[in-house]
Amino acid sequence: METDLSKFDNSWFNPGASGLKRLTWYLCSAVCFNSHALLPYSMKCSLLRLFGAKIGENVVVKPHVHIKYPWNLSIGDNSWIGEYVWIDNLDKVEIGSNVCISQGALILSGNHDYSSEAFTLLLKPIKIGDGAWIGAKSIVTQGVKVDAHAVLVVGSVASSDLEANGIYRGNPATVQKRREINK
Repeated sequence: METDLSKFDNSWFNPGASGLKRLTWYLCSAVCFNSHALLPYSMKCSLLRLFGAKIGENVVVKPHVHIKYPWNLSIGDNSWIGEYVWIDNLDKVEIGSNVCISQGALILSGNHDYSSEAFTLLLKPIKIGDGAWIGAKSIVTQGVKVDAHAVLVVGSVASSDLEANGIYRGNPATVQKRREINK
């Protein structure tokens, strides 16, 4: 058997919003999020809430952030989303409080079944626990749960769950040591 993309069918997929809402979001996102616009963080958070995201207090969203569907996003208090982060949230993405998602990180709740002739779309939610740090240029893939205070270091790929307080590195990410937080 060979891959035949003419058989790809995602008609079952429900993006969770009307075409008009998605179009309005894409335009808003292009101007206010995925751009050089230096809007106040509070304004960006208000726009995300307007489109259905659940956003806590004191959230920082830097320029050039791509969020596919804000209605599938929740972010806790005091969390930071760095420049060029891509949250491809075809399914739910839950980001806890005091989380840092560093520059260029990818949060990918969708994938494809490479064993399927039709390259079937696969979706699973992602949960990033309180105090976690997703390092620059790192990738968190579909269905992964990053427990509280776990660290995914620069350029690493999390394709399975990360335990609390673990420091993970590599592709696939493996635990290197335990995180100790000093007061």
